[in-house]
Amino acid sequence: MPSTFRKPWLGALFAALSLGAAAQSGPIRIIVPYPPGGSSDIIARAISQPLSEELKQAVIVENRAGANGNLGADAVAKSRPDGLTLLLCDTGALAISPSIYTKLAFDPSKDLRGVTMLAYSPHMLVVHPSVPADNLQELVALSRKTQLNFAVTAMGSAPHLAGVAVQRGSGADWAFIPYKGGVQAVTDTMAGQTQVTMNGMLATLPHVQSGKLKVLGISKATRMPLVGDIPTLAEQGLKGFESGTWQGVLVNASTPRSIVDKLNAALVKVIRSPDVRSRLTGQGAEVVTMNPEEQDKFFNKERARWLTVVNEAGIRLD
Repeated sequence: MPSTFRKPWLGALFAALSLGAAAQSGPIRIIVPYPPGGSSDIIARAISQPLSEELKQAVIVENRAGANGNLGADAVAKSRPDGLTLLLCDTGALAISPSIYTKLAFDPSKDLRGVTMLAYSPHMLVVHPSVPADNLQELVALSRKTQLNFAVTAMGSAPHLAGVAVQRGSGADWAFIPYKGGVQAVTDTMAGQTQVTMNGMLATLPHVQSGKLKVLGISKATRMPLVGDIPTLAEQGLKGFESGTWQGVLVNASTPRSIVDKLNAALVKVIRSPDVRSRLTGQGAEVVTMNPEEQDKFFNKERARWLTVVNEAGIRLD
């Protein structure tokens, strides 16, 4: 049929036939909108090979950092809706962006659609080992006597707002120092350039286990055996406080449902596999999967939740 006589719906129909057909034009790219080494990057690299085997096509992890994850997210929002470009990121960051940025090149709720959640890991409140505090109360008291610098993965990120919530809820007094990613923030805290930080457990736990960082609390509802008898932040006076890093996969909002469903099935199978699950659990991440509707609903709930924090803190970014 000559192209001039093709019906508009044919393009969507051809794209929806199968991932296998779409894959002929290139490999699947998992875009991680943060620098290498962070929680999203760790998960992307843990699933890339088994996902490639499951879908029988190449899977490439591409780090496209910038603007607190918005640069990579925008690239996926503007990508072809063929299931070949996936966004794997902290959905908390996407939920925060609409309320914190005065100018955003895309609308996460309209330009992206969920495929599945993959994992959750709580934030860890950690300090340099030389900091003379062993719990939140001691850290708060110290912050009122001496200057403490709090390294944040990026202004407006989920760990940043979690740190703001801890500061406001506990009465702590520290200065927020922005970085371009969690790896840099954690590295400078290990080096003593900054004294305090909060970051996802998946990327932070190895440094706690090696003794390069000291953990004072976790932002989960219950304690975790992986960090011994460390109390939750809720136990230490922040009643009901819970935050963390929720990694999920999203695609261009116009991606046909058949492709979304096939990706969902493959990703759920891979992340739940004994090898991948065991690997992530050992690093402090809990495997959590959802169908697309559940993920979109969760995303909307997170957006409303963080909007309250953003408004109370009065944070706005260009």
